Amino acid sequence: MADAAQRPAEFVHLRVHSAFSLLEGALQPDEIADLCKRYRMPAVAVTDTNNLFGTIDLNDALTKAGVQPIVGIQLALSTENAEQQRARMLTGGGRMADGVIVLLAQTEAGYANLMKLTSKGFLEVKPGEPPHVTLETLAQYSQGLIALTGGPKGVVNKLLVAGQHDAAAALFARLKTMFGDRLYVELQRHGLADEVTAEEPLVALAYKHDVPLVATNEPYFATRDLFAAHDALLCIAEGSYVTQENRRRESPEHYFKSADEMIELFADVPEAIASTIEIARRCAYRPQKRNPILPNFVPDSGLTPEEELRVQSKIGLEARLKLHGITDAAEHWKRLEFELDIIIRMKFAGYFLIVSDFMKWTRGQGIPVGVRGSGAGSVVAWALEITALEPLTLALAPQEEEDWGE
Repeated sequence: MADAAQRPAEFVHLRVHSAFSLLEGALQPDEIADLCKRYRMPAVAVTDTNNLFGTIDLNDALTKAGVQPIVGIQLALSTENAEQQRARMLTGGGRMADGVIVLLAQTEAGYANLMKLTSKGFLEVKPGEPPHVTLETLAQYSQGLIALTGGPKGVVNKLLVAGQHDAAAALFARLKTMFGDRLYVELQRHGLADEVTAEEPLVALAYKHDVPLVATNEPYFATRDLFAAHDALLCIAEGSYVTQENRRRESPEHYFKSADEMIELFADVPEAIASTIEIARRCAYRPQKRNPILPNFVPDSGLTPEEELRVQSKIGLEARLKLHGITDAAEHWKRLEFELDIIIRMKFAGYFLIVSDFMKWTRGQGIPVGVRGSGAGSVVAWALEITALEPLTLALAPQEEEDWGE
């Protein structure tokens, strides 16, 4: 029998916030991997707020450490239906999302649905509203996803804390219909009053609808002694002060607890601890890296992308030289041909034409843009209006300073 110290832990975290939960989480990918190894956790789910920015970096770090990555998200959810949403938008009324739901990718189809939901959360909202999705949208893209009810920020919990037990029961039944055996009732114990208020009715709902319980912690930082630093991070995010009373606060218990700590904390509901391992086993999908896929650029002129690149670059360079009053341009033309040969040989002609197209459109709409990195030194980029800096002297024409402000 393997030594107990070498056996995998009997609990895994399913609600970790990495630094990709911008100005909210403070855990870097390598740090999460190291914590999992230290506590012998065979898997971990990172559920950043409303985004999947860190998916690839997190997967790489965890896989390298021998830890199973589970792709997830904490997604803001509104219980408005489409008719209610339309009525609010017509009247100009503002409304924040009701709460959150936590979604974990169980399959490749589930991962694709996560990406669709995050995109819709940002794109299909009224200007100025925070990102969120409706229940209707969630139902449309629920396949391949495991859902957790969201802890104290969850929509069901919030209704229970507000005393709206009938509404909570109706919403819970709808989630059960939507996810079936892929729904779990989430219990958290950070010592918060709302957690205590909601736990008993949550457990009752779980038993009534035969939905399993799952124990989670919501780590934002590595150890308890980092609480003060994390509290300051939240102040930075909100533009508030540590001494202010009416601001967002988390608990010192929002650190990356060990499996032993979590097992002790939920000793009265061991099935909730066991569910974490069950969920990890059900989430076997890991996104694979692939090379970027660029759309084909088909010039309206009928030329090939390579031919079009040469034509546009030469026309553009002539216009640039005239704008800057440059008459001795032998070095510019020599550099242009040198760059074009490299770009075409590397099959990047379409890429340059695509970037040029949207940069011209952006500037045409009066939207400020800038360029970083080595692109500022390219004659081709300058000729195609990707950059505004004349690359050989790094100068702006007066018109460019006024119009583009780069």
